[in-house]
Amino acid sequence: MSQLSQRPEKPVVGVSMPHESAVQHVTGAALYTDDLVHRTKDVLHAYPVQVMKAHGRISRLDTGPALAVPGVVRVLTGADVPGVNDAGMKHDEPLFPDTVMFHGHAVAWVLGETLEAARLGAAAVEVDLDEQPSLIALRDAIAAESFHGARPVMLTGDIDAGFADSAHVFSGEFEFSDQEHFYLETHAALALVDESGQVFVQSSTQHPSETQEIVAHVLGLHSHEVTVQCLRMGGGFGGKEMQPHGFAAVAALGARLTGRPVRVRLNRTQDLTMSGKRHGFHAEWRIGFDAEGRIQALDATLSADGGWSLDLSEPVVARALCHIDNTYWIPNARVAGRIARTNKVSNTAFRGFGGPQGMLVIEDIMGRCAPLLGLDPMELRERNFYRPGQGQTTPYGQPVTHSERISTVWQQVRADGRVADRHREIAAFNAAHPNTKRGLAVTGIKFGISFNLTAFNQGGALVLIYKDGSVLINHGGTEMGQGLHTKMLQVAATTLGIPLHQVRLAPTRTDKVPNTSATAASAGADLNGAAVKNACEQLRERLLRVAGGRLGTNASDVRIVEGVARALGGDEELAWDDLVRTAYLQRVQLSAAGFYRTEGLHWDAKAFRGSPFKYFSYGAAAAEVEVDGFTGAYRIRRVDIVHDVGDSLSPMIDIGQVEGGFVQGAGWLTLEDMRWDTGDGPGRGRLLTQAASTYKLPSFSEMPEEFHVRLLENATEEGAVYGSKAVGEPPLMLAFSVREALRQAAAAFGPAGVSVELASPATPEAVYWAIEASRRAAGSPNGHPGDGFATGAGRTGAAALSGA
Repeated sequence: MSQLSQRPEKPVVGVSMPHESAVQHVTGAALYTDDLVHRTKDVLHAYPVQVMKAHGRISRLDTGPALAVPGVVRVLTGADVPGVNDAGMKHDEPLFPDTVMFHGHAVAWVLGETLEAARLGAAAVEVDLDEQPSLIALRDAIAAESFHGARPVMLTGDIDAGFADSAHVFSGEFEFSDQEHFYLETHAALALVDESGQVFVQSSTQHPSETQEIVAHVLGLHSHEVTVQCLRMGGGFGGKEMQPHGFAAVAALGARLTGRPVRVRLNRTQDLTMSGKRHGFHAEWRIGFDAEGRIQALDATLSADGGWSLDLSEPVVARALCHIDNTYWIPNARVAGRIARTNKVSNTAFRGFGGPQGMLVIEDIMGRCAPLLGLDPMELRERNFYRPGQGQTTPYGQPVTHSERISTVWQQVRADGRVADRHREIAAFNAAHPNTKRGLAVTGIKFGISFNLTAFNQGGALVLIYKDGSVLINHGGTEMGQGLHTKMLQVAATTLGIPLHQVRLAPTRTDKVPNTSATAASAGADLNGAAVKNACEQLRERLLRVAGGRLGTNASDVRIVEGVARALGGDEELAWDDLVRTAYLQRVQLSAAGFYRTEGLHWDAKAFRGSPFKYFSYGAAAAEVEVDGFTGAYRIRRVDIVHDVGDSLSPMIDIGQVEGGFVQGAGWLTLEDMRWDTGDGPGRGRLLTQAASTYKLPSFSEMPEEFHVRLLENATEEGAVYGSKAVGEPPLMLAFSVREALRQAAAAFGPAGVSVELASPATPEAVYWAIEASRRAAGSPNGHPGDGFATGAGRTGAAALSGA
C-alpha cells in the first residue's frame, strides 16, 4: 500500500462524525459573507443597473439622475476601471459592458448609504439601447451556426467499420434542460481597503485565488496587493467557481474609489437572472449494436448552450465527451462537441461539470433502444459494461482501473434492493392496476476524478503548531457545506497522531495558501487533504526526532498515537504538549507548508487523448416509482444505492453527500424545468422561472419513501489520501435510475416491448405525454408507432429505427 493511502494506528479518518460547523449551522451562529457587513462600519451598498432586453448596443448611459437620489454616493461605470474592464478568464466578459448580451445584464452599479437608496438610484439611471436580434433557444443558435470556443472531436477505433458490423442501428436526437444552482446563499462580496492600500475581499467563492486574480487585474494591481478570504459558503455546486469574480471586483472597485467598505449581495431574483446555470444540451446520435446487443459504434454531436460568453463552457464540453461512455465499452466512436452562443446568462460549472450531460445521453440511448433489441434494459446495460482484463480503454485512451467495481456495485445494489423479487411484484401490481403503474430501473456510473486541465491538479496547505500543542491548519479548499473542512481536520489529526479537539481550521485565505485551484471537480479532499497530510508529515518527522532523543531510541521506532509518543516495546510515554514544548526549546521549526500534485496525468486537448483522471468512482442505484396514468404524477417509492468512495475519510459526511447529490440529480432530471421567453415580444430572453414559486425544487415530498445508501467496502484507492475517493459529484448521476424507472412505468401503459421517448426534465406533464404515446402504441403495427418509438411531448426530438 502506498504511503499516501496507508492509515496509522487508531486513525481519526474513517470515524463518523458530524460536520465541523453543524451546531453553528442549526443555531444560526455560523457566519457567511453578508453577515460580516453588520460587523463592518460605514458600509456602502451596491445595486446593479440591469437592462431588461436580450441584446443591444448602449447608445446612451446617463447616471446623473441617480446621483440626485438622496443617499446615492457614486455610480460605477466602465470609465472608473483603472485596470482591465473584464471579469472573465477568457477576457470576453466586460465587467461594465457597452453591449447588452442577455436580459437583465448589469451595465453599471450604484453605491448607496442604504440598499434602498442604491436600488432607487439604479432605477433612476437612464439607458438607451439600439436593440439587435437575439438568439434564445438552443436549436435556433444551432440552426444559425452561432458557436464559439473550441470544437473538440473524440475518436477511437474505426467508426465506419463499427457500423458496418452492426446488426442493429438506431438514430435520434435529444435535448435536455439546464439547471439552476439555487444555493441558499446568493452571490455576495464585501471589500475594504486597509491603511497600507491592501484590498481585502470577503467573497462567497469556490476559487479565492482566481477571484484575487480578477480583482487585481480590474484594479490594475498585483496579486500581492489583494487578499481574498472565504469564510464559508451557503452552497456552491459549481455556481461560485467562476461567477463570483465580477461581483467581488465591483465591491473592490467601489471600495478603492470611495475609501469605504462596499457590499454586493444579489437578491434571489437578481441571482437567478444574472448568474449562469448548468448547460442545457442538444444531442444528435447514431448507435450500432451487434446481434447480442453489444455496442459496436457510436457517432454523436453534443451541443452545449454556453450563453453569451465562454466562462467554463470549453472544459464542461470536454468533460461531457469524456463521460459519454459512462460504464460501457464503446470500441468505435466519433463524438463531437461544440458550444452554442446564445443571448442568455453565461452558463457555468455545475456539480458534475458536463459529466452528467454526457452520461445522460448514453443512458437515454440505452433506455430507448433496449426494447427495440428485445432486451431488458438492465440486461442491455450489463452486457456492455467495461470488463477487467480485456485491455479496454475509454474512447479517449485511458485504461479503466478497477473496472471490476462496475459489476460489484451493480450486483450489490441488485441484491440489497431485492431487484429480482420486486420486478415480479411490480409485474403483478401493474397487471392488477390499469391506471397506475410502477417501474424499477437500475443504472450505474463511472466518473473520472481530476481536473481536465492538468495544471489545476495541485493543492497547498500551511500547518502551524503552537507552543501549547494546539494546531492550526490552513488549506486552499473552500467550505460550501460539503464537509471538506471536517475531513481536513480528521486528516491532520490522523497524520499528527493527536485527538481531533487539538486541531482548529482557519478560514481559506489567499495570503496563507497561494495559487490554489478551485474547490471543484470533486478533488477538494484529494488535493487539499494530501497537502495537509504532507505538511503534517514534515512536522511529525521533526517531532519524532525530538521524541526519539527524549525516549532514548531511534526516531523510526517512535509512534505518536492519541497524543502520546511511545517507543516500540517501551513503557515510557511523552505527552504531545510536552513533546511540542521540548521541540520549541530545541528551536525546531513548528510550521510547515504542504504541497501535493496529482501524478500520472497527461492530456492532449487537441488530439483529445490521454489519461486526464487519477481514478474513476463507481456507483449503482436501483429506483422504484409509481405513476398515475391520468395525470403523470409520480412518487419515488424506494431507492437503493451502493457507492464507491474508497476508504471513506468521514462516513457520515460521505453518506450525506451521496444522498444530497442523488436528490439534486433527481431534481434536474424530473422537476427543475427552466423556461425562457422565446417569443418576439418585449420580454424576449427573460427567464420565466425566476423564483421558487415557478422553478420547482425537490422537497420532502419528492424524497424516496425508502432510501438506503451503502458505501462500498474494501475499496481502498491506492495513491489517494488515506485510500479515500472523491464523493461530491459522482452521486448526482445515480439519479438516472429515477428517470429510467419513470420510462419503465410509462412503458407499462402500452404493449410489451414499447420504446418510450421521455423528455428531460421528466415532469409529470412530460410523463403523462409519454404514457399517452405508450397507449397509442397499442394500436400501431408491431406495438410501435411508425418510427419505432413511443414519443412523448417535451424537449426531445424524433428518433428513427433502421436495420443494418
